[in-house]
Amino acid sequence: MYLPAHFEENRREVLDALIGAQTFGSLVTHGPNGLDANHLPFEYEPARGAFGTLRAHVARANPLWREAAAAPDALVIFQGPAAYISPSWYPGKHETHRQVPTWNYIVVHAHGRIVVHDDEAFVRGLVARLTRKMEAGEPTPWKMGDAPADYIAQMLGAIVGIEIEVTKLAGKWKLSQNKTPADIRHAGETLLARESDAQHAVGRAMLDAAPDA
Repeated sequence: MYLPAHFEENRREVLDALIGAQTFGSLVTHGPNGLDANHLPFEYEPARGAFGTLRAHVARANPLWREAAAAPDALVIFQGPAAYISPSWYPGKHETHRQVPTWNYIVVHAHGRIVVHDDEAFVRGLVARLTRKMEAGEPTPWKMGDAPADYIAQMLGAIVGIEIEVTKLAGKWKLSQNKTPADIRHAGETLLARESDAQHAVGRAMLDAAPDA
């Protein structure tokens, strides 16, 4: 990932917070047929290992878990909010006209190596924890015990667990930090006046990133 210094975010607590909140990531691997991407919900344990540990599961029919034995290196991308930025939103544009359109976004890349867990206890525990997290906001949270035990056993037998000990984290918070404070603030405020949650999230992040002067 191209990472200019003014867009780099390396505070662990900030990176951990995005991964913990985002949950859904893109797992990029390199197998016998070249690059591949799988899109999965991840459990993240930031205190385990130097840069945390990620866990997920894939369908038993998915060749990824077998291919990982020969090519375990992996990249997981956690994409935060993103929003289009019009040059008209920068006050400086109206003075010099030296601005162009861009996209602002937040993203974390987690690098590591895959370890396969073809193990019913591993996947049962993982699925239970992910379910509790994702169902927590429901009026009546679904739990594994709501389904027949033989059905759950059948479903668990159809998946394989994977674990990635993260060896490197890279965060990019592209929020117009290369612009003037006035340009950052005005563009951020413009996003806050728009309709989508992603625009609001990027706008708030831009205002947080804007220097005071």
